[in-house]
Amino acid sequence: MDTLIVTGGAGFIGSNFVRLALNETRRQVVVLDKLTYAGNLCSLDELARHSRFVFERADISDQSAMERVFSCYQPSALVNLAAETHVDRSIENPRPFIETNIVGTYVLLETTRKYLKTRSTRKQTRFRFLQVSTDEVYGTLGPAGRFSEATPYVPNSPYAASKASADHLMRAYFSTFGVPTLVTNCSNNYGPFQFPEKLIPLMILNAIEGMSLPIYGDGGNIRDWLYVEDHCRGIMAVLKKGKPGEKYNIGAGNERTNLQIVDGICRCLDKVLPPSENPAMQKQGLSSYKQLKTLVPDRPGHDRRYAIDASKIRKELAWKPRCDLETGLAKTVCWYIENRSWCKQVQEGKYKRERLGLDFEPH
Repeated sequence: MDTLIVTGGAGFIGSNFVRLALNETRRQVVVLDKLTYAGNLCSLDELARHSRFVFERADISDQSAMERVFSCYQPSALVNLAAETHVDRSIENPRPFIETNIVGTYVLLETTRKYLKTRSTRKQTRFRFLQVSTDEVYGTLGPAGRFSEATPYVPNSPYAASKASADHLMRAYFSTFGVPTLVTNCSNNYGPFQFPEKLIPLMILNAIEGMSLPIYGDGGNIRDWLYVEDHCRGIMAVLKKGKPGEKYNIGAGNERTNLQIVDGICRCLDKVLPPSENPAMQKQGLSSYKQLKTLVPDRPGHDRRYAIDASKIRKELAWKPRCDLETGLAKTVCWYIENRSWCKQVQEGKYKRERLGLDFEPH
């Protein structure tokens, strides 16, 4: 049986990808996760008894641990989703981003390089190392244009710089050592199992509790939103049909300002959890969740606009998104309402929905 290693498989995108891999392939799926604040086994609860699911708690920057895992499971592919991802946390403390996103990727590449030397030519040719990256490596856009695979890298946050560095390592290991690497650069993901520090789950949970909905700056920052299951199917398409050494942008063409996203969440909540039936809203005498919106000082170095040109993956690999933004937002709002126990469990003792990234000395 072929084995697929998924690093960061207890996180947001990782747990969704693991479900897809178990449902739509016959591979054994070995999940590696350090289980930091954003990775939690409760995101994989129902998979624990699956005959093709294996979990290993490990740090991808630990060379000996990675060599042991490769030796034990003899993988035919690796998808690296292990990463520190929240820009505000990278402003507060960049070090974990350097250690996981750069050093961790280097260790995985070195482990893969050494491992492939022990494989037959046929197995070397079939092996794939797919790095899941972000559109933030490209920097910021003006009012027009989209990021293509040829767009130069201009990262503007410690998080984006760490992911850009990892992408460059992937290219270097393909060019220098012939490691069969693939890179995907995705737009902003949303959907089930996302840690509540991110915009969409934060707004949903705050609104349910009648708390302020903090929106950075003037709320006009634009992102291209991608439902997580669509992203996972894009990763799977690249893993199956992508050409080694290539990179593929994955985006759904759903450009919205942060204000538009928050307004969309509020409209969904007004329908599925009317303020008249929510004690937290009744207590404040509020008739719409939109009344909770609050503009707060902007994030340092906040990129104004991202937009993905996904024509390459559409044309070459026949991938396209299945979920439109309105449907995806509605599904996401309902998921968080119905899974409050998961939300409580993953936040407990780790995160109180406070704003991060303010403990620094600006120039």
